[in-house]
Amino acid sequence: MDENFGGQNSLPELKLDAKQAQGFLSFFKTLPDDPRVVRFFDRRDYYTAHGENATFIAKTYYRTTTALRQLGSGSNGLSSVSVNKNMFETITRDLLLERTDHTLELYEGSGSNWRLVKSASPGNLSSFEDVLFANNEMQDTPVIVALLPSFRENGCTVGFGYVDLTKRVLGLAEFLDDSQFTNVESALVALGCKECLLPMEIEKSSECKTLNDALIRCGVMVTQRNKTEFKARDLVQDLGSLVKGSIEPVRDLVSGFEFAPAALGALLSYAELLADEGSYGNYCILRYNLGSYMRLDSAAMRALNVLESKTDANKNFSLFGLMNRTCTAGMGKRLLHMWLKQPLLDVSEINSRLDLVQVFVEDTELRQDLRQHLRRISDIVQLMRNVERRKAGLQHIVKLYQSSIRIPHIKSALEKCGQFSSLIKERYLDPFELLTGDDHLNKFIALVETSVDLDQLENGEYMISPSYDDALSALKNEQESLERQIHDLHKQTAFDLDLPVDKALKLDKGTQFGHVFRITKKEEPKIRKKLSTQFIVLETRKDGVKFTNTKLKKLGDQYQKVLEEYKNCQKELVNRVVQTTATFSEVFEPLAELLSELDVLLSFADLASSCPTPYTRPEITPSDVGDIVLEGSRHPCVEAQDWVNFIPNDCRLVRDKSWFQIITGPNMGGKSTFIRQVGVIILMAQVGCFVPCEKASISVRDCIFARVGAGDCQLRGVSTFMQEMLETASILKGATEKSLVIIDELGRGTSTYDGFGLAWAICEHIVEVIKAPTLFATHFHELTALAHENVNHELQKKQIVGVANYHVSAHIDSSSRKLTMLYKVEPGACDQSFGIHVAEFANFPESVVALAREKAAELEDFSPTSIISANVRQEEGSKRKRDYDPGDMSRGAAKAHKFLKEFAELPLETMDLKQALEQVSKLKDDFEKNAMNCEWLQQFF
Repeated sequence: MDENFGGQNSLPELKLDAKQAQGFLSFFKTLPDDPRVVRFFDRRDYYTAHGENATFIAKTYYRTTTALRQLGSGSNGLSSVSVNKNMFETITRDLLLERTDHTLELYEGSGSNWRLVKSASPGNLSSFEDVLFANNEMQDTPVIVALLPSFRENGCTVGFGYVDLTKRVLGLAEFLDDSQFTNVESALVALGCKECLLPMEIEKSSECKTLNDALIRCGVMVTQRNKTEFKARDLVQDLGSLVKGSIEPVRDLVSGFEFAPAALGALLSYAELLADEGSYGNYCILRYNLGSYMRLDSAAMRALNVLESKTDANKNFSLFGLMNRTCTAGMGKRLLHMWLKQPLLDVSEINSRLDLVQVFVEDTELRQDLRQHLRRISDIVQLMRNVERRKAGLQHIVKLYQSSIRIPHIKSALEKCGQFSSLIKERYLDPFELLTGDDHLNKFIALVETSVDLDQLENGEYMISPSYDDALSALKNEQESLERQIHDLHKQTAFDLDLPVDKALKLDKGTQFGHVFRITKKEEPKIRKKLSTQFIVLETRKDGVKFTNTKLKKLGDQYQKVLEEYKNCQKELVNRVVQTTATFSEVFEPLAELLSELDVLLSFADLASSCPTPYTRPEITPSDVGDIVLEGSRHPCVEAQDWVNFIPNDCRLVRDKSWFQIITGPNMGGKSTFIRQVGVIILMAQVGCFVPCEKASISVRDCIFARVGAGDCQLRGVSTFMQEMLETASILKGATEKSLVIIDELGRGTSTYDGFGLAWAICEHIVEVIKAPTLFATHFHELTALAHENVNHELQKKQIVGVANYHVSAHIDSSSRKLTMLYKVEPGACDQSFGIHVAEFANFPESVVALAREKAAELEDFSPTSIISANVRQEEGSKRKRDYDPGDMSRGAAKAHKFLKEFAELPLETMDLKQALEQVSKLKDDFEKNAMNCEWLQQFF
């Protein structure tokens, strides 16, 4: 942010006289107080903000309160800040696209007369699109949702409505949700929602606290609306005006919901869709199905680094940044954004995408040829949006034309493709053939070639061709005739005055006098007599004397009149061409979809081919069959970093054998990277991309749940551990046997025993009840005993099947005690975490490290872990560790600590060896007697 705002131009001067200032102050006091609204006032040459807004802008963007000025004096004084045009655009982009916690209003006027001309929110950017995307591509399409939750005994039924103002899509859904609102969260993530409408009364209720938490996690701004706006009355009639086609399917769709229509009604009112005639007949409406795509919540999106973040060191830190090699202006980026939030579940559709990617991977020439053509494709969606809203000019029409004439070249390149030719024909060639017919795209191309003067484009001029319209042609001819007469008069006057044409007597054209003659001051004395008798002197300046006569004035006035008529005729014809272009929306919408899809698939192929270690095509199986086997898998984002030499690892999640994997090993050994990379690879495969593996077989997952890393949410009163538990609760309530669960370091935020108990119980629940493939990275080495629980399951009446232990390997040099990470994931458990060795890496003082080793040794000697080492387990034939009563363990631990304390207090330095041994023996005997009634302690003897 610093580099964006620090280099702005100097602060514009706030120039208001006393009367203007007083008038503005009186107007400003009438504005309602809303802490979320940032109001700007257009002063023509610059913009101002006032009050709390001024302080916010000064601190956030100027980084200093010295930018503040005082408007008025004394108690009536108002803090103010002025910003230039560049700074205004930068602040607008940051508030609406990055921060998404403010709305924006722009006022125009003077004195005490000001009116609101533009307003926008993170979900509705339409008023400020000219500012936001003038020099920047639109990377994502913001969506506004409205929620109407109904709390009942059996849970909460959520009425869900949404509108995508860019794509012109309305959606409805209704579903039961749990107390964590996991379904709402996954829908918000999948749709890329930026703003949510909630009824004011419900938003304040206690039941909505967890809903608000879910919205905050997803970065969605909550907008409270009166409950009266959530009404379904007249909704079908209103939708009939907005939605294409017949009203009957709309009525049938709406009648199938109880709460969703009221939510959608609130959206129509908030977005003022019915007030915009450009919206009429341009929207489509659909039922949103939660089960259409893989579900991802905000925790999974963060854990897998799916989308870009401000904190990313480079673009390859996120999956989007790595995979975004799109060529079209914005369309491909937006579709990739959407695909990453909506991975597929249908095996045949995933394979169709993979087939196409394979074509482009194997045919380098085809891939490069197509990408070259796509680079010349403009953002058709945005251009058509401007056309439909009548905000377009000839420049927009020409861009659509230049994109349209690339289609035959793209079609020709695709026709040469041999492999999967039937798929390419069905997916691209047939739709292109249909769209480029004489009644569709070819008709638009003919319209532009007939109406636009394409020869003038080289001069940067966008004009209607005079031959397109008889009236325009007549005006053009008249204009040219007058120009010739004026030039003839120029020559005749030069001859009469005996002055060389253009060298001495010049013909000028300006806004003040129109056509005039001009001579230098040097030449003026030669013709002074004629000037005073035959001409009218208009102006005498350093650069010369300007003069005219009745003939030139008459011709100039005629020329100006014809020119104005010509411009008006041009304007009228441009509007007509724009209106005609708007009728081609049904051609350009599917065309944009085809080009966007082609762009993203080519991007996938380019990524798969250009990596130093190429990607491979995954084998996809339905969710109820097959395993997840990744051979030589790599984390795509980590291996893309310049400083990384990535070590690949295998992952075999096999049903009934290693479906639940407990991964132990040293800190910094690669556990977190390994479990994340499995999630990332599965997501990439279900998006339709090749994956960074030597070989991959993937059983489709309906959801990825991730509990990775700890982050405090103190602003919301949520501690690290509480946040951890909330995320885990979402997993326990939302995961199914078709999901993938990734858990890292669960239970570390509380006491060891509590944390271990929770971790064990959660593991057992996932294995026995949920039965989802799981990667569980932990430092609780005791959990590795789960893998041996099935040996005596008949006695315990429990069957824990499919748990396997893995560890990330490390090597300790026996002489130097130095630790070397090997970053290889291997079968079996690891019985230590090497935390002290990692502290040595961090250059801890030697005395601290030595004391840490000493204390760790003391605790390990009196810890139940000492009797469940891998070696003992092997010797005892994998005998099940006995379960002890928690109270018994607690009492035993207290007695053990008492023994240790008494031992530590022995004055051994003042005793000889015999005395010391006697004292220690006495303490040991007493300890053994105390342990007689404690089963947990007896195991140590």
